[in-house]
Amino acid sequence: MPKMIISIDGVVIAQVALAKDRTTLGRRAYNDIVIDHLAVSGEHAVVHMRDGTVEIEDLNSTNGTYVNALVVQKQVLQDNDVIELGGCRIQFRASSHLAVGGDAARNDAQGHFADSIPLSSATTESAGLIELGVPVLRVLAGANKGEDMPLQKVVTTIGKPGIAVAVVTRRRQGYVAASVMGGVTLNGAPLGTDAVGLQERDVLELGGATRMQFMRV
Repeated sequence: MPKMIISIDGVVIAQVALAKDRTTLGRRAYNDIVIDHLAVSGEHAVVHMRDGTVEIEDLNSTNGTYVNALVVQKQVLQDNDVIELGGCRIQFRASSHLAVGGDAARNDAQGHFADSIPLSSATTESAGLIELGVPVLRVLAGANKGEDMPLQKVVTTIGKPGIAVAVVTRRRQGYVAASVMGGVTLNGAPLGTDAVGLQERDVLELGGATRMQFMRV
């Protein structure tokens, strides 16, 4: 089954198996693959699967759809093609062992949760002065205990450099969290790949090694 490996700012945020004949990509919540990035249009592109062929089509997006650095309107995808939508980079793989539903690569996570999970470089680049009114993830347990991670970016990833374990996304209605690799809980309940709204003092726990609390400072 084909899959897409989605990354923002060089950090993988999701791996999605393509199981439908038509899969839409865009910023709006009703898309099959939601990419919450300001440079991505509400309805940016669509992927068609027909008779073993996978084709991407741009939906008159503002910033265009690129395959291997060339702007396209429609393009048949080959294994390892690189798609760019706004600030998002997607690697296309013609075959995948991912389960239907887009579980992130659980195998990649094995062996990492035994260690403490530091904040990835992509999430901490704006650390320092925290903008007034911007929520934070306060680290309650783990290697960065006592530190605050400001949620100043549209997409904040949590994990090791280059490997996202969970992602927090800013939307108009508030902040949402989703697991990327599994092994993440929200207030003690398993957190899946579907985004869940965050409330004041909600607690995220990653593999039993890192515990963080959502707070407004």
